[in-house]
Amino acid sequence: MPEIRDCPAPDPHPGGPTRYRVPAGAVDTHAHVIGLPPAYPLVADRSYTPPAAPADRYLAMLDATGMANGVLVQVSVHGTDNRLMVETLRANRERLRGIAVIPLGLPDGELAALKEAGVVGLRLNVLFGGGVGLDQVESYGALAREMGWHLQFLLDARELPPIAGRLSRLPVPLVFDHMGHMPTSAGVDHPGFRALLGLVADGNWVKLSGAFRDSVTGPPYADTIPFARALNDAAPERCLWGSDWPHVAAWAGPPRTATLLDLMADWVPDADRRRMVFADNPRRLYGFG
Repeated sequence: MPEIRDCPAPDPHPGGPTRYRVPAGAVDTHAHVIGLPPAYPLVADRSYTPPAAPADRYLAMLDATGMANGVLVQVSVHGTDNRLMVETLRANRERLRGIAVIPLGLPDGELAALKEAGVVGLRLNVLFGGGVGLDQVESYGALAREMGWHLQFLLDARELPPIAGRLSRLPVPLVFDHMGHMPTSAGVDHPGFRALLGLVADGNWVKLSGAFRDSVTGPPYADTIPFARALNDAAPERCLWGSDWPHVAAWAGPPRTATLLDLMADWVPDADRRRMVFADNPRRLYGFG
């Protein structure tokens, strides 16, 4: 059994960008809250062991970076135990929304409780232990349609070509994490990235996030710029920004949030488009007032 490594802690002093002003109403669309045993068990088949990432520290990060709202994504190490995320949503109903990871077959009452708490989508994760994969993606699509939710995918875009058609037939909007979570060394002409561009152009969404995951050159992650620009050109009205706080599995060391935010000046140079990514698009997708 492979060793489960301990993650480094996130940047203790997050700050906003230095190259532009974060627009009013900005939303961080990708972050996690993480608890520790015994109150919040970690799944045995996890890919890493994170430090605690409590709600108060996440809210402080939002304040420090100028974010009005945030979207919590159920973290893989908690599997389908969404309790901490739901507790955090209930305590911050106006400010936060959530993306859950659930097994199929939950009672209607449990689904209704998730929606009432602020859950607006389901995540399928094929990259980290503890996630829910694609085996029953059609059933998840049907459930999401019934609940008025979308589906969010953590996958490597290099694996998209044989499944892109299957995903395109799902009856709900799709959101792809971290620009397809593929190394920049694969290039923007890789068939998987072209498939991602096609899915986004056809009406789906993508998170301009995860620079420290996709980059092969490291900070300031300039090798990610062509990928972000191509995605933003494909659908400027369906691109989102996410911090990916607390930057789990950042084995080279946690990124500085200010560096990630400054990169947006290169990813989306036009201020009006940047406002769409930070504010207009996520407010529409996640239902913020």
